Amino acid sequence: MTYVEPGGSWRPLWLVAGVLGLLVVLDVVLPGPDVPPLLWVLAVVAVPGIVAFGCSAARRVWTVRVAGAGPDRALSVGRERVPLADVDAAHLRAVREGTAGVDAGAPVLGGGWSLPRGRTGLPLRLTDGRTVLVPTRDPAALSAALLDHAPGSTASSSTAPESGVSHGAGPDTPDGRPGNRRTLGP
Repeated sequence: MTYVEPGGSWRPLWLVAGVLGLLVVLDVVLPGPDVPPLLWVLAVVAVPGIVAFGCSAARRVWTVRVAGAGPDRALSVGRERVPLADVDAAHLRAVREGTAGVDAGAPVLGGGWSLPRGRTGLPLRLTDGRTVLVPTRDPAALSAALLDHAPGSTASSSTAPESGVSHGAGPDTPDGRPGNRRTLGP
């Protein structure tokens, strides 16, 4: 099972194309001086091009995906990728129950200083103790997909064997790894 939440829509491009089409029709039908052809070329090429670039960038940067099989299962937001083995499922369950939250200053997966408009940040604690925010429009569906795929859950334990690798627990982090790494890498 794969969970995909698109980061953006092509709706703004179609709205701009519709408005430009309406303006062309009005220019042809209405009497009076015509709009110079150079302005029409710029409007019909430049405006939809800029809007299409913005739509494409939003889809590329903010798409949330939970996919993979076996040890390659991961959550990805844009280019950033978190292996599901690094997700603290107990904390995620506590977030769903409302007994846990996010650490102040937690970074947003996918980059940026804040969450994109129209999205909620799902707090996700990693096994090394860091907390990140996953930008999502449907936190309940995303957390359900993460828990379905998380190691040790009933859905994933029947399909993927445990790796047998054990990390000694340290005093500061659940698995003993140092917590001074960047958001998604060394």
